[in-house]
Amino acid sequence: MAQRSRPIKFPTLAATVGTALEWYDFSLYGTAAALVLPKIFFPTGDPTIAVLSSLATFAVGFFARPIGGVIIGLLGDRFGRRQMLLVTLLLMSISSLLIGLLPTYASIGLLAPALLVVLRVFQGLGAGGEYAGAMLLSAEHAQPQHRGLNASIASVGNAVGSVVATAVFFGVQALMSEEAFLSWGWRVPFLLSIGVAVAGVLIRLRVTDSPEFTGAVTEHGVVRSRFLDMFRAGGRRIPLAMLMSIGPNVLSYLPSVYALSYLATSVQAPTWIGLVGIIIANLLKVVTIPTAGWLSDRFGGKPIMIIGSVAGAVLFYPFFFMLDTGTPVIIWAALVMIFTLCCDMTLASQAAMMSSLFEVRVRYTSVTFSREITGALVGGTLPLLATWLTGLGGGTPWLVSVYCGVLCLICAAGTAFLPRTGPGHPANPAPVTRPVLR
Repeated sequence: MAQRSRPIKFPTLAATVGTALEWYDFSLYGTAAALVLPKIFFPTGDPTIAVLSSLATFAVGFFARPIGGVIIGLLGDRFGRRQMLLVTLLLMSISSLLIGLLPTYASIGLLAPALLVVLRVFQGLGAGGEYAGAMLLSAEHAQPQHRGLNASIASVGNAVGSVVATAVFFGVQALMSEEAFLSWGWRVPFLLSIGVAVAGVLIRLRVTDSPEFTGAVTEHGVVRSRFLDMFRAGGRRIPLAMLMSIGPNVLSYLPSVYALSYLATSVQAPTWIGLVGIIIANLLKVVTIPTAGWLSDRFGGKPIMIIGSVAGAVLFYPFFFMLDTGTPVIIWAALVMIFTLCCDMTLASQAAMMSSLFEVRVRYTSVTFSREITGALVGGTLPLLATWLTGLGGGTPWLVSVYCGVLCLICAAGTAFLPRTGPGHPANPAPVTRPVLR
């Protein structure tokens, strides 16, 4: 009797663990940018300006992500997903380690934030190709009926990495005085990145490249793909996929980055409340993301994405109302509502759709470009713009709610025009015909 194939493949688990280790670094910076870096690298005397300056460096990493994504995507479409995932891991981990070794503003003045920006750029270059590569490696190893489930599980790695980063940051902060933490304790979570790099490389060396990619290479040879081939093959799917990527960015970075700053400055809630809320919301993602991926396999990613985006648009104002109570349980419920339930429907469905929208030999480039341009324009600027809009609204977040709601509705509209993917709904992207390397 033939053995029943497992829905979740080993490459999916290995890619997810690698993503968790790598996303530890990227998430750690977001937490530090909201809570500690303003005091260390931007001591302006005005807390609002310091936070804005720190969040601007957070945005810089996002603007580097499209560049890294395109470069890594082109190389990944030519030489394979696995090799590029090793490159992204090393870029991220080494950059984070060096951030932990940086002198502060008090030691070297303006050179400190300048070096911080440079290292954040290298983090962004690595992040630009990481998630797309892990998602594609997982999806391309999976059976067609489980493609959405496997593709979505890479997002669980993001959540687990964020949990570990937040827990380590919170744990180190809790074990020492504020003076000691600001003096040297904040470096400890970043220095741990060396262990993250070693573990990630060992895990990813055990994974083979995807059979879908290797099959294309066997049939057609190594494609000498060019950047413009992506637009020719993808057509209108490229701009529509960019619109579809708006919702996951808004629903991720508003609660996980800006909400921490809002709770600390506007609500004046203790730091631990927001950090614990992020940990709870991320832990629940271990269940909610695969569930949303399974739903995408059953009903298609398109309706799941639209439901998650529209729900977020409706719930942003109640989200801030719940944060303003200052009550820990209500704040945690608010974070789960947006960052877990709404966000995970969009993350899982995005992975399910992206892994099927584009032809395999330009897929890595198409996915990184579509995701990361939107990530830079929306995700990277969101904490900064939200801080500015809160000030413009007299300290109230109603303008932020309107802005984020409109963005999520645009995401839903763009998704509605994409072809439906999933069982019974193949995307049938146009094949690419470029010279090949034999």
